[in-house]
Amino acid sequence: MEIEDSWFLQFLHACFYFLALCFLIFPPLLYLARLKPWCNCEICHTYLTSSWSKQFDNLCDWYAHLLKNSPSKTIHIHVLGNTITANPNNVEYMLKTRFENYPKGKPFSMILGDFLGRGIFNVDGDLWRFQRKMASLELNKYSIRSFAFEIVNYEIRTRLVPLLSLVGSKKDGVLDLQDVFRRFSFDCICRFSFGLDPRCLELSLPMSEFADSFDLASKLSAERAMTVSPLVWKIKRVFNIGSEKKLKEAVSMINVLAQEVIKQKRKMGFCTHKDLLSRFMSSVDDDTYLRDIVISFLLAGRDTVASALTSLFWLLAKHPHVESAIRVEADRVIGANKELTSFEELRELHYLQAAVYESMRLYPPIQFDSKFCQKDDVLPDGTFVRKGTRVTYHPYAMGRIKEIWGFDCLEFKPERWLKDGRFFPENPFKYPVFQAGLRVCLGKEMALVELKCVALSLLRKFHIDLATPSHTPRFSPGLTASFSGGLQVLVRERETPL
Repeated sequence: MEIEDSWFLQFLHACFYFLALCFLIFPPLLYLARLKPWCNCEICHTYLTSSWSKQFDNLCDWYAHLLKNSPSKTIHIHVLGNTITANPNNVEYMLKTRFENYPKGKPFSMILGDFLGRGIFNVDGDLWRFQRKMASLELNKYSIRSFAFEIVNYEIRTRLVPLLSLVGSKKDGVLDLQDVFRRFSFDCICRFSFGLDPRCLELSLPMSEFADSFDLASKLSAERAMTVSPLVWKIKRVFNIGSEKKLKEAVSMINVLAQEVIKQKRKMGFCTHKDLLSRFMSSVDDDTYLRDIVISFLLAGRDTVASALTSLFWLLAKHPHVESAIRVEADRVIGANKELTSFEELRELHYLQAAVYESMRLYPPIQFDSKFCQKDDVLPDGTFVRKGTRVTYHPYAMGRIKEIWGFDCLEFKPERWLKDGRFFPENPFKYPVFQAGLRVCLGKEMALVELKCVALSLLRKFHIDLATPSHTPRFSPGLTASFSGGLQVLVRERETPL
């Protein structure tokens, strides 16, 4: 009887896997038929064979090359069903004029669903509107900005500066600045969003299972989007093998720790707390939904800030005259040997603001962003877009196009943002680093405060040089741009630090 039961169970399992495979295979086959996976045009052939890597270190650089040489600044990757544009008129059309026709879309939500769930970056419609309304009500308050300013400066004063001082006192003084910025921004966003302190930036540089799992889940989720067909990762997910097994394990760890954050908040009480999670918990009692909101906060406040800081310091190390100009401006506005004390002083640092914007023009934390076309449409440049097509705008490429930024577009030149010595912002659809239109980044101002406070504090206290000056950034797969191998720097304290 046991043998028969065993045989019968094996038979049921085989039937289950066969049905699951059929369920997975047939929809993607229809999808593949539409994508033309057999397309032998030069661009698709180059993508499928990865022959672009013979000339370019990064896929985004190859895309930038193609877009620069396209008369309309729009290209098609047929095998991916992806229309990619660096045309500001198209960007405005997608993000503002025809916003409702270009949502994130179900394909994108499915790719990131295991990781981001129903968080604000992965939903459309009412779910998106609710989270955006809740967050905007809080983030626009002066009190919450003041709270963020206090957290950032505390973290700089008590952890970031002591860590760099310790490294600078050693003979070699080498440090992975990207890792430090990730720890810094992780501590800041956890304190600001959840009222909890993970202490990742303490001098011992403790490992964080949450942060490691978060990095892995981000990387593997991004790799899903790079496959020619969703069939590949869906089959691997059903059989729990390879990268999908690793993703499942990482997400499980994230879920456990996110639920612990929510549990601790309930235990501490959240009615009188300033952090964002407490404000959401007063309106939401679904723990799974709260978990998704927690992950979205982390993605917004940790990875993007760390990426922007890493690129900024890489550029400043290669352009010492810009670094010097930032210090001169700080001494004039704040006073030599005086600390930054207020928002008002920060607003008067126009050259610093220009340097931060110029850094993100060349190295945006989010190199590209995709939407899915709901109904057949025609973009302003004349490109026909079929229903269901993925449409991607590419800030990384836009920053390298002379028709948008001039013949000196490849130069790191903060002065391009100044008029009569004062910072002057550009059209957001020409510079969609913070998105634009209805989905413009709600945390933009606080992110800028964090970037400027860190840059100002470290540049006035330390000499930071590249350990390998000739190093050119190579990016690791992920939802945000990160330097492969980190950013190794040499740190020395200045002779008369503040």
